[in-house]
Amino acid sequence: MIPAGASIAHGGSMTLSECGVIDLLGNGEYRYIDRDRPGITPEERTEAMRQALLSDVYLCSANALLEQGMIYNVDGNGNRTAATLYGPRKVIYVVGENKIVSSFDEAVQRVKKIACPANTMRLSCKTYCAEKGECVSCRENGGITDGCGKTSICNEHVLIRKNNIPGRVCILLVKESLGY
Repeated sequence: MIPAGASIAHGGSMTLSECGVIDLLGNGEYRYIDRDRPGITPEERTEAMRQALLSDVYLCSANALLEQGMIYNVDGNGNRTAATLYGPRKVIYVVGENKIVSSFDEAVQRVKKIACPANTMRLSCKTYCAEKGECVSCRENGGITDGCGKTSICNEHVLIRKNNIPGRVCILLVKESLGY
């Protein structure tokens, strides 16, 4: 699915790590935009995430995949959600069957109860959901309270229904539990 020599990037994804996909990207067959390479500075990481928007292929997962085929993602920086919406020539989602939900409400609850708490713990964020294991929507109610501070990872919420460019988006559904 990915031609040799293609520029390739990815968003943060436990699914891609668990599948071994990220390990394969640095094999020399692709022009890998590695946002997580050892020794990378914060400025270089930000630039790599910007360059990912111009990649030939962007790999990621979904926080939830609705049975109707819609994809729901929540992001902290917006780099992953931005790349799935526009920029890269091809977007490949790798999604474990544990992320399939029947409704948008279930997708939101999956993010609040599973994905966000697990990711904030993994990233050592100082948030309520990292401490308590469940999101309390600290930015709701008009943004009056922000218990997440500067480490919030649930800033951008994107629901994708379809893409107008034929073949641009591909979903690889894996029949096992992957990621958060």
